[in-house]
Amino acid sequence: MRIRCFLCLLLTRSILFTAGPSVFGAAPNQLTEEEKAGGWKLLFDGNSTHGWHSFKKETFPAKGWDIENGWLHGLGKGGGDIISDGEFEQFELQWEWKQAPSGNSGLKYFVLESRSSPLGHEYQMIDDEREPDSAHAKRITASFYDVLKPTTKPPVKPAGQTNESRVIVEGSRVEHWLNGVKVLEYGCGSEAVKDAVAQSKFKNVRGFGDRVKGHILLQEHGSEVWFRNLKIREVEPNAKH
Repeated sequence: MRIRCFLCLLLTRSILFTAGPSVFGAAPNQLTEEEKAGGWKLLFDGNSTHGWHSFKKETFPAKGWDIENGWLHGLGKGGGDIISDGEFEQFELQWEWKQAPSGNSGLKYFVLESRSSPLGHEYQMIDDEREPDSAHAKRITASFYDVLKPTTKPPVKPAGQTNESRVIVEGSRVEHWLNGVKVLEYGCGSEAVKDAVAQSKFKNVRGFGDRVKGHILLQEHGSEVWFRNLKIREVEPNAKH
């Protein structure tokens, strides 16, 4: 009996110390009291598609997306991209994501429905091990897709595992974070960005590379992808550009 109780105690301690913050922190798709006080808002409530719609439409896709155990799940079957109802210019955004092997997706910001297609600055999310597109340095996970490569090697987790990402826009400065590490920083409208855009597929898009007030976009790019804990906090306006 003593041995059995001792083993149970060890198992309990193992669960508590390996499960991490989720044991004691807020449940997925929930805000802590501290986050609420800090101005954070949920972009996905974990139960509905409220707050999202297809590009240039007023409704959410009829097929191709579902909600699965608290994840907003892109099925990779032609559902298309979805964008936030709200628009944001200076903000801190964080989310969790995972994808299927060979997956290729992304999160875009500064997306304007006045454009003919859903373009924006894309935080690339890709299976760097299997997807051929990741052979391009400017198209690996956490890059500013096709424009700037990360300056620090992104500590990306393999397909099927959960990654935590963050984008911060404050003044002209933009930061990309992955799993607690800042991997890229750039300046909107800077000469470096203008030069990089001129060498990218967005070279003919007017104003691309500037900071604008736009939607957040979740990309469905022909492979399965999952999003949750989408949280955003608008920061104090800064006139720097």
